[in-house]
Amino acid sequence: MSLLEVRGLAVHYGGIRAVKDVTLAVGEGETVCVIGANGAGKSTMLRALAGLAPIARGTIGWQGTDVTALPAHRRVRLGLSLVPEGRGVFPRMSVAENLLMGAYARTDRTAIAQDVDRICTLFPRLAERRAQIAGTLSGGEQQMLAVGRALMSRPRLLLLDEPSMGLSPLMVEKIFETLRTIAVQGVTLLLVEQNANLALQVSDRGYVLDNGTVTLHGPAADLLADPRVRAAYLGG
Repeated sequence: MSLLEVRGLAVHYGGIRAVKDVTLAVGEGETVCVIGANGAGKSTMLRALAGLAPIARGTIGWQGTDVTALPAHRRVRLGLSLVPEGRGVFPRMSVAENLLMGAYARTDRTAIAQDVDRICTLFPRLAERRAQIAGTLSGGEQQMLAVGRALMSRPRLLLLDEPSMGLSPLMVEKIFETLRTIAVQGVTLLLVEQNANLALQVSDRGYVLDNGTVTLHGPAADLLADPRVRAAYLGG
């Protein structure tokens, strides 16, 4: 049984059919990516999975249970957490306060404090800036904080929306290196990413989304070698 199973997902904004018919699955312990051009519906799909975008039709299954109608905060409690596009940190709060916001649904104070320390070990830059106001961090540091905040909910599945967007090549390398570490530690990842080459390199499987519909899917290594993917997303 898949950890996440999506069938026939459609999301409409007014008259715009942003996501038309998406079916995908993510197994426990996998890293799965969704690639595609700008406007393909990737971010909208991820927001729908997190409970932040209205669904026109289709179902979202979580460990065999239909959670399509569950609000976002209930999905977080079940273990599904989103790192949004654009980071979305609380700019007037400190790094430490942002991390604690990620644990808002938890009451185990000792374990929360331990998890803050764990995140600061995972991202040493955050440890150096625990008291710094989040809005004054660099883009890369804010991305680290957004990932760390999501991890504070102890997710079983981490949804990542364009984690490389707007970052320097060096910072992108550091972020993806950390994502590999998170995966090794047992967190399942569903990654939406415009950098198709990088996304497929870190993933077990991949889906290609085009105009709101899955057009290709399979092992990441096969998609990397597929001439259609190479021509459309990998520069030939």
